[in-house]
Amino acid sequence: MTEQAPNLYALLIGIDYYKPNLSYRSLKGCVRDINLVEDYLKRTLNLPTEKLWKLTSPNPEDPTLAEVRSTQAESAQPQRLPTYENIVTAFHEVTAAAQPNDLVYIHYSGHGGKSTTIYPELAGKGQEDEGLVPMDLGDLEGRYLRDVEFATLLKRMTDKGLLVTVILDSCHSGGATRGDCEIRGSSELDTAERSQDSLVAPRDELLKNWLTLTDGTTSVGSSWVPQSRDYVLLAACRPTESAYEYAVNGKERHGALTYWMIDTLTSSTSALTYKALHDRVNAKIQSKFPAQLPMLMGEGDRAVFGSDRLSTQYTVSVMQVANQQVTLNAGLAQGLSTGTRFAIYPLNFTTFADKQKQVAVVEVTEVAASTAFAKVLTAEAGGMDVKGAIEQGAPAVMISAPVDLVRRVRLFDQKQAGTNENELPPDWVDRQTAALETVRQALKGNGWVVEVQEGEEAHYQVAIGRDGEYEICIGMPVKNLGLPLKVEAPDSPAVVVNRLIHLAKYQAVQALDNVASELTDALEFELLDHNKQPFANPTNLVIKQGEVVHLRVKNASDQALNVAVLDLEPTWAISQIPLEGM
Repeated sequence: MTEQAPNLYALLIGIDYYKPNLSYRSLKGCVRDINLVEDYLKRTLNLPTEKLWKLTSPNPEDPTLAEVRSTQAESAQPQRLPTYENIVTAFHEVTAAAQPNDLVYIHYSGHGGKSTTIYPELAGKGQEDEGLVPMDLGDLEGRYLRDVEFATLLKRMTDKGLLVTVILDSCHSGGATRGDCEIRGSSELDTAERSQDSLVAPRDELLKNWLTLTDGTTSVGSSWVPQSRDYVLLAACRPTESAYEYAVNGKERHGALTYWMIDTLTSSTSALTYKALHDRVNAKIQSKFPAQLPMLMGEGDRAVFGSDRLSTQYTVSVMQVANQQVTLNAGLAQGLSTGTRFAIYPLNFTTFADKQKQVAVVEVTEVAASTAFAKVLTAEAGGMDVKGAIEQGAPAVMISAPVDLVRRVRLFDQKQAGTNENELPPDWVDRQTAALETVRQALKGNGWVVEVQEGEEAHYQVAIGRDGEYEICIGMPVKNLGLPLKVEAPDSPAVVVNRLIHLAKYQAVQALDNVASELTDALEFELLDHNKQPFANPTNLVIKQGEVVHLRVKNASDQALNVAVLDLEPTWAISQIPLEGM
């Protein structure tokens, strides 16, 4: 991990004690979360105290936090309670202090909640706002830090050029406690008529910023903040789930997200991406609380507490290990089938070229919608002798894709000299073979794309273009895959292979079929017109260019379902379309 972070600023908010109110009871692990994060930032990253803002509200009924009050005087920043006003002020101060390209880390541990919207022009009358719950919510004068306000606070940071990371160890809604666990949220919608005054920005600015961030989508309440590539957001759970705090190892309470995040960072021996961090934390939390699935949004390939974007190989994570069997967090939705093999590497491992570092080889024996069960293969069965323990969150790299998903590529080095589009300048004709040989070497061991053999049909072709760049063809050169890759660039062959893998996975998603899924009868779909009404003739739809339509998805089952709608774009990207509740 990085030993010095001179351009890192941190805002840490932990709320155990809440002023008496009808919805949110006091907690026991939030201030302890913040102390854990503060200790990591100071000891591991050498973060100066003057670059750290800390707002905490210890629970006076928790004697184990007595040391909090005795150490607060050590901070150069004035100690403030996490009231609505103080939280907003701290955001303003951090934004003013940090300079473009500085890192800003925001960590919130406390209740999250829902209340009747004060922005009906965005959400609709009677709908919901989500937000963080300051300690002084209390009476009717108390205010949430609502999602619309939070989005503006983050936008001001990113508009200034700050690299922002947000950790939210709280949930949108909650329920009853379970044993020595507490849910950070309330199951009740707060319908009180609360103040509409905001200390963040004038109302017009809040509304304008939300519409800008959501590309004109007016709905709120479906996510803490709009999805964006401008910041990294790691949230404790999905909107319909609960975030737990519990006595880890039977000792002091912590938020599950915060505890396993710091545990992962302190145990890592190399730089992690936020995706790698999320994968390991996800595995640890799911083993304890199957109904809590952490969410990662934004730049997952960015280094934790860094600005670099780290190249990563496509991996899945080990979620459970028991009796020579592992559970992986991929299934039918990712195109897996029985017989697929994965190599498992050590926890936090990021370089997968060295097969000697593999811990085990597993083969999928059973596939569910989004998980797969695999057995550990012995050397006699085509695997290897297990080297050390297989850990939760460990990366698994596909070494043998399902047969029907493996794509074959032809490396074509027979272009002739000439001036036509499919011909080459004379000085490039003799360089084709050597340039494509580097791609051949980069193809080895990726598990998704292999070189075509004699008698087989190729799915893709790689050749050299007239300008000395690699071109990928599916009949014709594929557009919109990214910037041209010059043959002279040393990393071009690896990027060519990554683009081939991307194409293979993109087309695997295109080919997904729901016939064998357990959800076949659980979801109902209906395409509606611009007024959200059924089409007059649904069997013969006519939709004009530029016309807006709506897709209604209905849960016809007796259990909560998490639904994702994917947009397969002409740019060869796959993006998730946010859903609006009805």
